[in-house]
Amino acid sequence: MTHSPARLKVAVVGTGGWGEQHARIFSRRPDTELVAVVGRNPDRTQARAAAYGTTAYTDLDAMLEGAQPDLVTVCLPNEGHFEPTLHLLERGVPLLVEKPLVFDLREADRLLEAAGERFFAINFNHRFGEPALRAKAAIDAGDLGELVFATWRFGGEPNFGTSPHANLVETQCHGFDLLEHLVGPVTSVMAQMTDRTRPGTFTTVALALEFAGGAVGTMLGTYDSSYAYPGTQLVEVNGTRGRAYLEDTTRRLTLQSAGDDVRRVWEAGYFDDEARTFEYTFDRHVELVVDALRSCGEPPVHARAGRRALQVAQACIESFETGQRVAVSPGP
Repeated sequence: MTHSPARLKVAVVGTGGWGEQHARIFSRRPDTELVAVVGRNPDRTQARAAAYGTTAYTDLDAMLEGAQPDLVTVCLPNEGHFEPTLHLLERGVPLLVEKPLVFDLREADRLLEAAGERFFAINFNHRFGEPALRAKAAIDAGDLGELVFATWRFGGEPNFGTSPHANLVETQCHGFDLLEHLVGPVTSVMAQMTDRTRPGTFTTVALALEFAGGAVGTMLGTYDSSYAYPGTQLVEVNGTRGRAYLEDTTRRLTLQSAGDDVRRVWEAGYFDDEARTFEYTFDRHVELVVDALRSCGEPPVHARAGRRALQVAQACIESFETGQRVAVSPGP
Protein backbone atom coordinates (compact mmCIF):
# COMPACT_ATOMS: atom_id res chain seq x y z
CA MET A 1 0.00 0.00 0.00
CA THR A 2 1.37 3.43 -0.95
CA HIS A 3 0.78 6.62 0.99
CA SER A 4 0.43 10.11 -0.47
CA PRO A 5 2.94 12.64 0.85
CA ALA A 6 1.62 15.05 3.43
CA ARG A 7 -0.09 18.08 1.99
CA LEU A 8 1.98 21.26 1.85
CA LYS A 9 0.72 23.86 4.30
CA VAL A 10 0.31 27.21 2.56
CA ALA A 11 -0.46 30.66 3.96
CA VAL A 12 -1.63 33.55 1.78
CA VAL A 13 -0.67 37.12 2.70
CA GLY A 14 -3.12 39.53 1.12
CA THR A 15 -6.91 39.76 0.80
CA GLY A 16 -7.30 41.67 -2.46
CA GLY A 17 -8.81 40.47 -5.72
CA TRP A 18 -5.79 38.55 -6.99
CA GLY A 19 -5.08 37.33 -3.46
CA GLU A 20 -8.37 35.47 -3.75
CA GLN A 21 -6.91 33.53 -6.66
CA HIS A 22 -4.13 32.42 -4.31
CA ALA A 23 -6.70 31.30 -1.75
CA ARG A 24 -8.78 29.54 -4.39
CA ILE A 25 -5.88 27.55 -5.76
CA PHE A 26 -4.31 26.40 -2.52
CA SER A 27 -7.62 25.58 -0.86
CA ARG A 28 -8.68 23.34 -3.77
CA ARG A 29 -5.51 21.46 -4.63
CA PRO A 30 -5.45 17.93 -3.20
CA ASP A 31 -1.76 18.24 -2.27
CA THR A 32 -1.93 21.58 -0.43
CA GLU A 33 -3.75 22.86 2.63
CA LEU A 34 -4.60 26.54 3.00
CA VAL A 35 -3.70 27.03 6.66
CA ALA A 36 -3.96 30.83 6.92
CA VAL A 37 -4.97 34.10 5.31
CA VAL A 38 -3.20 37.23 6.54
CA GLY A 39 -4.53 40.75 6.07
CA ARG A 40 -4.51 44.20 7.61
CA ASN A 41 -8.27 44.66 7.92
CA PRO A 42 -9.68 42.22 10.51
CA ASP A 43 -13.20 42.05 9.07
CA ARG A 44 -12.04 41.62 5.49
CA THR A 45 -9.46 39.04 6.52
CA GLN A 46 -11.97 37.07 8.58
CA ALA A 47 -14.42 37.06 5.68
CA ARG A 48 -11.79 35.80 3.23
CA ALA A 49 -10.62 33.09 5.64
CA ALA A 50 -14.18 31.96 6.29
CA ALA A 51 -14.90 31.76 2.56
CA TYR A 52 -12.02 29.32 2.12
CA GLY A 53 -12.29 27.40 5.38
CA THR A 54 -9.10 28.56 7.02
CA THR A 55 -7.79 30.77 9.85
CA ALA A 56 -7.51 34.56 9.72
CA TYR A 57 -4.49 36.45 11.04
CA THR A 58 -3.55 40.11 11.07
CA ASP A 59 0.05 39.56 12.23
CA LEU A 60 2.73 37.76 10.24
CA ASP A 61 4.62 36.39 13.23
CA ALA A 62 1.45 35.13 14.87
CA MET A 63 0.60 33.34 11.63
CA LEU A 64 4.05 31.78 11.34
CA GLU A 65 3.89 30.50 14.91
CA GLY A 66 0.29 29.32 14.73
CA ALA A 67 0.06 27.89 11.22
CA GLN A 68 3.69 26.85 10.62
CA PRO A 69 3.36 26.96 6.81
CA ASP A 70 5.63 25.19 4.36
CA LEU A 71 5.09 27.98 1.83
CA VAL A 72 3.88 31.57 2.11
CA THR A 73 2.50 33.49 -0.85
CA VAL A 74 2.54 37.28 -0.88
CA CYS A 75 -0.10 39.20 -2.83
CA LEU A 76 -0.20 42.77 -1.54
CA PRO A 77 -0.67 46.23 -3.10
CA ASN A 78 2.11 46.69 -5.65
CA GLU A 79 4.04 49.33 -3.74
CA GLY A 80 3.81 47.49 -0.42
CA HIS A 81 5.87 44.38 -1.16
CA PHE A 82 9.28 45.12 0.33
CA GLU A 83 8.88 45.10 4.11
CA PRO A 84 6.58 42.05 4.44
CA THR A 85 8.68 40.08 1.96
CA LEU A 86 11.91 40.94 3.76
CA HIS A 87 10.38 40.00 7.12
CA LEU A 88 9.26 36.61 5.82
CA LEU A 89 12.62 35.93 4.19
CA GLU A 90 14.40 36.77 7.44
CA ARG A 91 12.14 34.25 9.17
CA GLY A 92 13.39 31.62 6.72
CA VAL A 93 10.09 30.87 4.99
CA PRO A 94 9.89 29.62 1.37
CA LEU A 95 8.08 32.29 -0.65
CA LEU A 96 6.03 32.77 -3.78
CA VAL A 97 5.49 36.50 -4.38
CA GLU A 98 3.49 38.50 -6.87
CA LYS A 99 5.02 40.90 -9.33
CA PRO A 100 6.48 43.46 -9.20
CA LEU A 101 9.18 42.30 -6.85
CA VAL A 102 9.72 45.91 -5.68
CA PHE A 103 10.22 49.36 -7.25
CA ASP A 104 13.83 49.92 -6.15
CA LEU A 105 16.86 47.88 -7.24
CA ARG A 106 18.55 48.27 -3.87
CA GLU A 107 15.51 46.75 -2.21
CA ALA A 108 15.47 43.94 -4.78
CA ASP A 109 19.11 43.16 -4.04
CA ARG A 110 18.44 43.17 -0.32
CA LEU A 111 15.59 40.67 -0.75
CA LEU A 112 17.70 38.34 -2.87
CA GLU A 113 20.54 38.56 -0.38
CA ALA A 114 18.17 37.78 2.49
CA ALA A 115 16.79 34.80 0.59
CA GLY A 116 20.17 33.24 -0.04
CA GLU A 117 19.57 29.69 -1.27
CA ARG A 118 16.03 29.50 0.08
CA PHE A 119 13.06 28.94 -2.23
CA PHE A 120 12.02 32.36 -3.58
CA ALA A 121 9.63 32.37 -6.55
CA ILE A 122 7.77 35.14 -8.36
CA ASN A 123 4.56 34.85 -10.36
CA PHE A 124 5.13 35.88 -13.96
CA ASN A 125 2.07 33.91 -15.03
CA HIS A 126 1.99 35.18 -18.64
CA ARG A 127 4.68 32.59 -19.38
CA PHE A 128 2.15 29.84 -18.71
CA GLY A 129 -0.62 30.80 -21.10
CA GLU A 130 -1.03 28.16 -23.80
CA PRO A 131 0.00 30.58 -26.59
CA ALA A 132 3.26 31.44 -24.80
CA LEU A 133 4.03 27.80 -24.03
CA ARG A 134 3.48 26.77 -27.64
CA ALA A 135 5.36 29.79 -29.02
CA LYS A 136 8.33 29.00 -26.78
CA ALA A 137 8.33 25.39 -28.01
CA ALA A 138 8.22 26.53 -31.65
CA ILE A 139 11.10 28.97 -31.10
CA ASP A 140 13.20 26.37 -29.29
CA ALA A 141 12.53 23.87 -32.09
CA GLY A 142 13.85 26.35 -34.66
CA ASP A 143 10.51 26.69 -36.44
CA LEU A 144 10.89 30.49 -36.63
CA GLY A 145 14.54 30.40 -37.68
CA GLU A 146 16.84 33.15 -36.47
CA LEU A 147 14.81 35.70 -34.51
CA VAL A 148 14.78 39.18 -36.04
CA PHE A 149 12.19 41.26 -34.19
CA ALA A 150 9.56 41.06 -31.48
CA THR A 151 6.70 43.32 -30.42
CA TRP A 152 4.59 43.61 -27.27
CA ARG A 153 1.45 45.67 -26.69
CA PHE A 154 -0.50 45.57 -23.45
CA GLY A 155 -2.60 47.73 -21.19
CA GLY A 156 -5.95 48.80 -19.84
CA GLU A 157 -7.60 50.41 -16.85
CA PRO A 158 -5.20 50.62 -13.86
CA ASN A 159 -5.34 50.76 -10.10
CA PHE A 160 -3.18 53.85 -9.59
CA GLY A 161 -0.63 53.96 -6.81
CA THR A 162 1.89 56.69 -6.02
CA SER A 163 4.74 55.80 -8.37
CA PRO A 164 4.98 57.89 -11.56
CA HIS A 165 6.31 54.74 -13.28
CA ALA A 166 3.73 52.23 -12.05
CA ASN A 167 2.72 51.26 -15.58
CA LEU A 168 6.31 50.49 -16.52
CA VAL A 169 7.32 48.72 -13.30
CA GLU A 170 4.22 46.83 -12.16
CA THR A 171 2.41 46.12 -15.44
CA GLN A 172 4.93 46.08 -18.29
CA CYS A 173 7.22 43.89 -16.19
CA HIS A 174 5.22 41.05 -17.76
CA GLY A 175 6.43 42.22 -21.16
CA PHE A 176 10.08 42.44 -20.14
CA ASP A 177 9.87 38.96 -18.65
CA LEU A 178 8.00 37.31 -21.52
CA LEU A 179 10.08 38.89 -24.29
CA GLU A 180 13.32 37.87 -22.59
CA HIS A 181 11.85 34.39 -22.03
CA LEU A 182 11.06 34.07 -25.75
CA VAL A 183 13.80 36.12 -27.44
CA GLY A 184 16.68 36.39 -24.97
CA PRO A 185 18.31 39.10 -22.85
CA VAL A 186 17.69 42.78 -23.56
CA THR A 187 20.99 44.61 -24.02
CA SER A 188 19.84 48.21 -24.60
CA VAL A 189 16.70 50.33 -24.51
CA MET A 190 15.36 53.68 -25.68
CA ALA A 191 12.15 55.13 -24.25
CA GLN A 192 9.42 57.67 -24.84
CA MET A 193 6.69 58.29 -22.25
CA THR A 194 3.65 60.51 -21.83
CA ASP A 195 1.75 61.80 -18.80
CA ARG A 196 -0.81 63.87 -20.75
CA THR A 197 -3.85 62.09 -19.22
CA ARG A 198 -2.51 62.11 -15.64
CA PRO A 199 0.19 64.75 -15.14
CA GLY A 200 3.11 63.40 -13.16
CA THR A 201 2.25 59.74 -13.91
CA PHE A 202 3.55 58.19 -17.13
CA THR A 203 0.51 56.28 -18.28
CA THR A 204 1.77 55.26 -21.74
CA VAL A 205 5.29 54.19 -22.69
CA ALA A 206 6.82 53.36 -26.08
CA LEU A 207 10.09 51.44 -25.92
CA ALA A 208 12.72 50.28 -28.40
CA LEU A 209 14.72 47.21 -27.41
CA GLU A 210 17.90 45.50 -28.57
CA PHE A 211 18.42 41.81 -27.74
CA ALA A 212 21.68 39.96 -27.19
CA GLY A 213 21.12 37.69 -30.20
CA GLY A 214 20.86 40.64 -32.59
CA ALA A 215 17.08 40.93 -32.74
CA VAL A 216 15.29 44.21 -32.04
CA GLY A 217 11.93 44.84 -30.45
CA THR A 218 9.25 47.32 -29.48
CA MET A 219 6.93 47.61 -26.50
CA LEU A 220 3.81 49.75 -26.16
CA GLY A 221 2.50 49.71 -22.61
CA THR A 222 -0.47 51.80 -21.60
CA TYR A 223 -2.99 52.72 -18.92
CA ASP A 224 -4.85 54.83 -21.52
CA SER A 225 -6.52 51.90 -23.27
CA SER A 226 -9.21 49.47 -22.07
CA TYR A 227 -9.30 45.79 -21.22
CA ALA A 228 -12.69 45.78 -22.95
CA TYR A 229 -10.98 46.16 -26.33
CA PRO A 230 -10.09 43.09 -28.39
CA GLY A 231 -6.34 42.78 -28.74
CA THR A 232 -5.63 44.13 -25.27
CA GLN A 233 -2.42 42.10 -25.39
CA LEU A 234 -0.57 41.33 -28.60
CA VAL A 235 2.84 39.69 -28.92
CA GLU A 236 4.66 38.96 -32.17
CA VAL A 237 7.97 37.15 -32.55
CA ASN A 238 9.27 37.17 -36.12
CA GLY A 239 12.17 35.11 -37.44
CA THR A 240 13.81 34.29 -40.75
CA ARG A 241 11.61 31.21 -41.24
CA GLY A 242 8.30 32.26 -39.68
CA ARG A 243 6.47 34.10 -36.96
CA ALA A 244 4.43 33.54 -33.80
CA TYR A 245 1.50 35.83 -33.06
CA LEU A 246 -0.02 35.67 -29.56
CA GLU A 247 -3.36 37.29 -28.73
CA ASP A 248 -4.74 38.25 -25.31
CA THR A 249 -2.52 35.88 -23.28
CA THR A 250 -4.84 32.88 -23.54
CA ARG A 251 -7.04 33.60 -26.58
CA ARG A 252 -5.08 32.49 -29.63
CA LEU A 253 -1.67 31.58 -31.08
CA THR A 254 -1.01 31.78 -34.82
CA LEU A 255 2.11 30.21 -36.28
CA GLN A 256 2.99 30.81 -39.91
CA SER A 257 5.99 29.99 -42.08
CA ALA A 258 7.46 32.68 -44.31
CA GLY A 259 6.00 32.52 -47.81
CA ASP A 260 3.25 30.09 -46.81
CA ASP A 261 -0.37 31.26 -47.02
CA VAL A 262 -1.44 28.53 -44.60
CA ARG A 263 -1.54 29.45 -40.92
CA ARG A 264 -1.61 27.08 -37.94
CA VAL A 265 -3.91 28.37 -35.20
CA TRP A 266 -4.36 27.22 -31.62
CA GLU A 267 -7.53 28.24 -29.78
CA ALA A 268 -9.06 26.61 -26.72
CA GLY A 269 -11.76 24.10 -27.59
CA TYR A 270 -15.39 24.37 -26.51
CA PHE A 271 -14.88 22.56 -23.21
CA ASP A 272 -11.32 23.72 -22.54
CA ASP A 273 -12.09 26.40 -19.95
CA GLU A 274 -8.74 25.70 -18.28
CA ALA A 275 -6.69 26.87 -21.26
CA ARG A 276 -8.91 29.84 -22.17
CA THR A 277 -9.09 31.37 -18.66
CA PHE A 278 -6.47 33.96 -17.70
CA GLU A 279 -6.57 33.15 -13.98
CA TYR A 280 -5.69 29.53 -14.66
CA THR A 281 -2.28 30.53 -15.98
CA PHE A 282 -1.49 30.94 -12.29
CA ASP A 283 -2.79 27.43 -11.53
CA ARG A 284 -0.34 26.12 -14.11
CA HIS A 285 2.52 28.01 -12.52
CA VAL A 286 1.54 26.80 -9.04
CA GLU A 287 1.67 23.21 -10.26
CA LEU A 288 5.34 23.70 -11.09
CA VAL A 289 6.01 25.66 -7.90
CA VAL A 290 4.64 22.84 -5.73
CA ASP A 291 6.63 20.22 -7.65
CA ALA A 292 9.84 22.26 -7.30
CA LEU A 293 9.32 22.89 -3.60
CA ARG A 294 8.63 19.22 -2.90
CA SER A 295 11.74 18.15 -4.81
CA CYS A 296 13.94 20.85 -3.24
CA GLY A 297 14.53 22.25 -6.71
CA GLU A 298 14.88 25.72 -8.19
CA PRO A 299 11.62 27.67 -8.53
CA PRO A 300 10.20 27.60 -12.07
CA VAL A 301 10.48 31.42 -12.08
CA HIS A 302 12.97 32.61 -9.47
CA ALA A 303 12.54 36.03 -7.88
CA ARG A 304 15.70 37.01 -9.75
CA ALA A 305 13.39 37.41 -12.75
CA GLY A 306 11.57 40.13 -10.82
CA ARG A 307 14.82 41.93 -10.20
CA ARG A 308 15.72 41.57 -13.89
CA ALA A 309 12.42 43.08 -15.06
CA LEU A 310 12.96 45.98 -12.68
CA GLN A 311 16.51 46.46 -13.99
CA VAL A 312 15.22 46.79 -17.56
CA ALA A 313 12.45 49.15 -16.39
CA GLN A 314 14.98 51.37 -14.60
CA ALA A 315 17.08 51.51 -17.76
CA CYS A 316 13.97 52.68 -19.65
CA ILE A 317 13.41 55.43 -17.07
CA GLU A 318 17.03 56.53 -17.43
CA SER A 319 16.67 56.59 -21.22
CA PHE A 320 13.56 58.76 -21.05
CA GLU A 321 15.10 61.17 -18.56
CA THR A 322 18.38 61.55 -20.48
CA GLY A 323 17.07 61.21 -24.03
CA GLN A 324 19.76 58.59 -24.65
CA ARG A 325 19.98 54.92 -25.51
CA VAL A 326 20.87 53.03 -22.32
CA ALA A 327 22.78 49.75 -22.14
CA VAL A 328 21.38 46.99 -19.94
CA SER A 329 24.00 44.82 -18.30
CA PRO A 330 23.43 41.09 -17.84
CA GLY A 331 21.35 40.18 -14.80
CA PRO A 332 22.89 38.62 -11.68
